[in-house]
Amino acid sequence: MPRPPESFRTARLLARRPQLEDAEAVFAAYAGDPVVTRYLSWRNYPEVAPLREFLRGVVHAWETDEGQRYAWLLCRHETAAPIGSIGVNFDAHGALVGYVLGRPHWGQELMTEAMTYVVAWTMAQPSLFRAWAFCDAENIASARVMEKAGLSREGVLRRWHVCPTIGPAPRDCLVYAKVR
Repeated sequence: MPRPPESFRTARLLARRPQLEDAEAVFAAYAGDPVVTRYLSWRNYPEVAPLREFLRGVVHAWETDEGQRYAWLLCRHETAAPIGSIGVNFDAHGALVGYVLGRPHWGQELMTEAMTYVVAWTMAQPSLFRAWAFCDAENIASARVMEKAGLSREGVLRRWHVCPTIGPAPRDCLVYAKVR
């Protein structure tokens, strides 16, 4: 599997590897917000300590390439403070992209910038043929991010994803992809 760049820039964003020291800033920016995590597969963090442990795993993944999972923190160019995150999970022929962005930054097409970069990078790798992502069927804003980043809607995955903040039952998801 290809190794993604440790950092990248878009017009307004710097994406960089997370560090353990980022835990408090990540918590404040998005990981502690139940509104931000409403449609995600993880609940908001009630405190910083478990988030720090999660970041420890992310840092370890970058250091060892274990699991073929990589995440970047997203920061505006003018500051090193994280405002969101985007990551890729590789499988045999493609990359699943996931993302989250703090509420103050919604509606500015920042995630579209980051997603467009990650999808383009994925499609430029000779061994990868598919970049894909999914969102809860009710998360229309996330679906728009995928569309604006050049992914096409492939369909609905019925009863496929659990959003623990909504309930324990699997929910329908929209799946989008770009293939070559």
